[in-house]
Amino acid sequence: MTDDAPAPDLRASDADRERVAEVLRDALAEGRLDMEEFQERLDATYRARTYGELAPITRDLPASGAAVAPVSLTKDAAPNGSWADRIVGGDDPGTSSWAVAVMSGFQRKGRWTAPRRFNCFAFWGGGEIDLREANFADREIVINAVAIMGGVEVIVPPGVEVVVRGVGIMGGFDHREEGVPPEPGAPRVVVTGLAFWGGVGVQRKLPRAERQRLREERRREKQALKEERRREHLERAERQRQDHLDSAERHRRELEEPRRPHDPLNLHSPHREHERRPEDR
Repeated sequence: MTDDAPAPDLRASDADRERVAEVLRDALAEGRLDMEEFQERLDATYRARTYGELAPITRDLPASGAAVAPVSLTKDAAPNGSWADRIVGGDDPGTSSWAVAVMSGFQRKGRWTAPRRFNCFAFWGGGEIDLREANFADREIVINAVAIMGGVEVIVPPGVEVVVRGVGIMGGFDHREEGVPPEPGAPRVVVTGLAFWGGVGVQRKLPRAERQRLREERRREKQALKEERRREHLERAERQRQDHLDSAERHRRELEEPRRPHDPLNLHSPHREHERRPEDR
């Protein structure tokens, strides 16, 4: 154990468990874990109480296919944002700078580096350019899309600024994502080109890991609501059972109380004494 590593018996916080859960979601999205393994490890994560219980959960999960250090469980200061890490800058030309689909299709998705300028052409076909998990070669990138009787779909993550400058002839460019305020330090994506009897769409979607995290949160909320309803049902059933026992106990006591002899004319009542005639006394 290194000097800065937390002691195994030190209590873990909710933030520590969320950091481990985020690694598991990334591993699920990358295919390193199947759904059953992911669920087992996620359940173990939220049950963990100490660092010693958390550490083995991600020990065999590298971050991006290479050997890396395990998940940090120290209380480091949170960075201002992740965009600075994703804008690689420099002379990086990008993973791919062009794509063609003629009566077919193309995709650019996952962990790739979007170049400063990406040119694509779709004729009787379609293409998808997914930037949700991509790095960016510069703070501003240009996607030049030409769609002739075809279509190109550009998917950006939340926080990215979108500018659309394309020309549509009996076709069109999607401008719905323009004007959304960007996050500080986020890159700008400029979509330009030509759409002739075709279209170029722009969508803003959450990354897969984030969607999985939200699904897990909803699942936990539903489970908590289900447990709450079950607890209320048990409490209500217990109250009804106790009311039944109390009623039975009252009935038993009434049966055990001594009863007066049967007196239909109420002759033994003390209130009848003054009503009797003197000659009857």
